Amino acid sequence: MRDVVITGLGIVTAFGRGAEVNAVAMHSGNSAVSAITRFETDGLSTRIAASIDNLLPPDLLPVEMTEAIAVLAIEEAIAQSGLIDDGNLPAELVIGLPPLQMGWSDRFNLAEAAKRREVGYADLLKSAADPEFRRMHDRLRPGAITERLMAHYGIVGMPQTITTACSSGATAVIMATEAIRSGETDRVIVVASDASLSPEMLARFGKISALSTRNDDPGTASRPFDADRDGFVPGEGAAALVLETRSVALHRRASIMGVVEGIAEAADGYHRLRHQPDAQRIVDVMQNALTDAGLKPSDISYLNAHGTSTPENDRVEFLGCKAVFGELLPQIPVSSIKSMIGHTLSASGVIEVAASVLMLRDQVVYPTINVSKLDPDIQLDVVPDVARPAQLQHVLSNSFGFGGQNSCIVIGRDRQQD
Repeated sequence: MRDVVITGLGIVTAFGRGAEVNAVAMHSGNSAVSAITRFETDGLSTRIAASIDNLLPPDLLPVEMTEAIAVLAIEEAIAQSGLIDDGNLPAELVIGLPPLQMGWSDRFNLAEAAKRREVGYADLLKSAADPEFRRMHDRLRPGAITERLMAHYGIVGMPQTITTACSSGATAVIMATEAIRSGETDRVIVVASDASLSPEMLARFGKISALSTRNDDPGTASRPFDADRDGFVPGEGAAALVLETRSVALHRRASIMGVVEGIAEAADGYHRLRHQPDAQRIVDVMQNALTDAGLKPSDISYLNAHGTSTPENDRVEFLGCKAVFGELLPQIPVSSIKSMIGHTLSASGVIEVAASVLMLRDQVVYPTINVSKLDPDIQLDVVPDVARPAQLQHVLSNSFGFGGQNSCIVIGRDRQQD
């Protein structure tokens, strides 16, 4: 089986643009969460987020922001990998994205054009054919972002657009790895991006009580594994990876940042929103990733948790980790960078793989901040508040999406370059 190596990465979060900017902020245990200023939040239960307001014009729509930060991440990853961005990039493209949905302003415009209070499917079809709404149609068409990125970079081949909720980014990495391993391609640009912050998004997640309402103290609102956690904090961000075969990377003398050692997915299908209470499929996916990597639980030196800060998700993830690692678990540092950058939803899987690569490079574990009182039912070494030097060789990164989309990736140091 062909080795899949990482030769470039790019990160954009509310901390800013660039892997080093983010590495410094996460190492320092900072929080990127603040009060929302992009739009009015009166009447909303959650009025805080880790948003990218300082990076882009505030009048961009969420879909436009999602595409713009994907470009920023890809540009950094390509530059770091040593590839030349000349409009003819020799790579495939796999991208994880949120569902492209109409916002309230789009719906209001359609309703006004249709002269109706309610807009049905027939109205949408009719409006989509109208030149006046062609731009909106192109903006929301599935795969449109992917097509524009391919055209911009001159990427060839059959692109893949992944939307599997919070595991979208991890699923994109897994699909790209499978394509390289199987010999379908030698190089893939993997990117995941999500800038979905909007009143609609906050209202929808608020309806299912998934969001933190700790509005008076934004910096402490995201608190994975803490006894007083009350939901996740929305975050925005993007990350990109350049994945290649080892032989291709070495042939062009690229620097190898890490190796994708193991991958696995397992869907539980228990509920549209909730995970299987006994965590059995989470157990399966972690065990399968270890098996794919040819590793034992004792080989894992750090666990990058999904750690959303929602009461149920944190509990189920702990149950899964306990079943897989058993008596070893107290000795393994476990942290969640969502405590600092919020939950970046569809982008989180690639952002967390990229962060894992940086931790492997720097031999440090980023902290879980805001854990003032560890949940007594969750016995983990969560690396509270302060980063910790560590000898890291193999990192396991979890991504769990709504509807039981469970993905796990094992990243390792390149032992051939040690």
